[in-house]
Amino acid sequence: MKRFLSLLLAVFMAVTVFSGCSSAPAKDEKKLNIVTTVFPEYDWLSNITAGAKDVDVTLLLENGADLHSYQPTAEDIVKISNCDVFIYIGGESDKWVDDALKGAVNKDMTIIKLLDILGSKAKEEETVEGMQAENEEAEENEGEEEAELDEHIWLSLKNASMLCGEISDKLSEKDEKNKETYSKNTEEYLKKLSNLDTQYKSVMDSAKFDTLIFADRFPFRYLVDDYNLKYFAAFSGCSAESEASFETVAFLAKKLDELKLPALMKIDGSDGKIANTVLQTSNQKNTKILELDSMQSINKKDVESGKTYLTIMQSNLDVLTEAVKG
Repeated sequence: MKRFLSLLLAVFMAVTVFSGCSSAPAKDEKKLNIVTTVFPEYDWLSNITAGAKDVDVTLLLENGADLHSYQPTAEDIVKISNCDVFIYIGGESDKWVDDALKGAVNKDMTIIKLLDILGSKAKEEETVEGMQAENEEAEENEGEEEAELDEHIWLSLKNASMLCGEISDKLSEKDEKNKETYSKNTEEYLKKLSNLDTQYKSVMDSAKFDTLIFADRFPFRYLVDDYNLKYFAAFSGCSAESEASFETVAFLAKKLDELKLPALMKIDGSDGKIANTVLQTSNQKNTKILELDSMQSINKKDVESGKTYLTIMQSNLDVLTEAVKG
C-alpha cells in the first residue's frame, strides 16, 4: 500500500512539474474548499457550513468504498493537495494520508485529524469472549505492535457533538467572514444531536435486554459503551475476516440460546450468511435478524436520496429499540 501511494505521489508530482498542473481541476480561489474522507464528516460539515458564502464541501469516498480497503486515486490526491481544509479520521486505515499530504500544493491547509481531537476518549479495539481473532502471522513476524484505535468514532452521538464543536471552531478561525453562520448552524445541530442522545438514553433505561449479539463485524463499540450495553460478536470492527469458524458460530449460537434475545444483529453491507448460520445452529429459530447501519458504505446516491447522519442514527435507534425491548 505504501509503495503504491509513493508511486502515485511521484506520478502526480511529475505531472505537476511538466504540465504546470494542467491536469488538476482549477481551484476556485474565492471558495473555501473542504475535503472530507467519510460520510459522517461530510454530513456534519454540510450542516455546519449550510448557507455559508463561498464554501465547497467534498466527500472523497463518495462511491461507497469501505474505509478499511480504500485506495486514493490520482484525482483524490489532487483534491487533497489543493484543498483549504482536510478532515480525516486518522486511524490505521488512513495511513495513506501521510503520503498524500507530502505533495500538498496548498501549504496553508488546515488539517483536522479527528482521533487527535478525541484524545483520551478514543478507544482501543478489543477482543471480547468468543470473538474470532484475525490471522496474526504478519504481527508475529513484526513483533509486538501498539494497540490499534477503533476508527468508528462517528457511531457515538457524544463524539459527534464534541467533534462538530471543534470542527466549527477551526473553520471559524480559518474563515472569519462565515464565523457567525458556522456558530449558529453548529448550535442548532448540537441541539439535534443532544435530543437524539436523550432518546437513546430513554430507550436503554427501559430496556428488557442489555446485550447484543452480532453475527458479523462489530464497529459499534462507541455506541454500546455510551449506553452501557454488552455485546458478543464474530469479528472486531476493522477485521478483514468474512468466514466465521465453527467455534465462533457455535459460541454465538450458544449465547443466543442462553440469553434468549429477541434479535440477532448484522451490519449494513452484510450478506447475512453468518447470522443465518448462527440462527440455524441455535434453538432460537424464530429470532429476528436485524441490521444496524455503520455508515461505512454510504455513496453519492444515498446522499442525494436524503440520507443524513441524523436519519441513520434515528433508524439505528428504531432497530435497537426492537432489539432491547423484545
